[in-house]
Amino acid sequence: MKNLIILLVMLFSMMQSNVTTATPATDTPQQVIESAGNSLFARIASNQDALQKFPELMRDIVEEELMPSVDHQYAAFKILGRHLRSTSQEQRVNFVNAMRSYLVRTYANALTQYTNQKVIYEPASPLAANARAASVNIKIVDNNRPDIRITFQMRKDRNTQQWRAYDMVVEGISLISSKQAEFNRKIASFGLDQVTLELASISK
Repeated sequence: MKNLIILLVMLFSMMQSNVTTATPATDTPQQVIESAGNSLFARIASNQDALQKFPELMRDIVEEELMPSVDHQYAAFKILGRHLRSTSQEQRVNFVNAMRSYLVRTYANALTQYTNQKVIYEPASPLAANARAASVNIKIVDNNRPDIRITFQMRKDRNTQQWRAYDMVVEGISLISSKQAEFNRKIASFGLDQVTLELASISK
């Protein structure tokens, strides 16, 4: 189903290479996305038998292969948007931690239904030497279903000089923007603390 594939490719939206030390600062945004995807899905493919018996293993794979490369704090702050300025340090920490658990659960659930959809990386545009932002375009091909085009928004970390993907746009819809709208409404109605508690609860 199209919704399933969209959930699946969310895995690419905020990840860089498998581990920080394995990604030279000279890697391009395109290389970062390809390397991350290839490493993660190779691990899933090699553990199919175990995953059939122990589905919870997928969360371990996500924790070990994906989460060290996810800039979940940056994503959480982007989602908080205008509310970020009015939060305390404790509130920010709690929300970031809850968002991390939410991402692990979401990614693991999506990946349990992975069926080798084909990913095509489209040619990259040249980057300026001092570029700090870039986009990577890919196409998800699933037999007998319409192709899905995704753009990954990338930024270069000022400290590590490594490229990280922090958002994706699926058929014109930004993941960060859609989640920001969803959580802004809830925060305005119930407050950040309550939203954080609910987020943590559904992530268990």
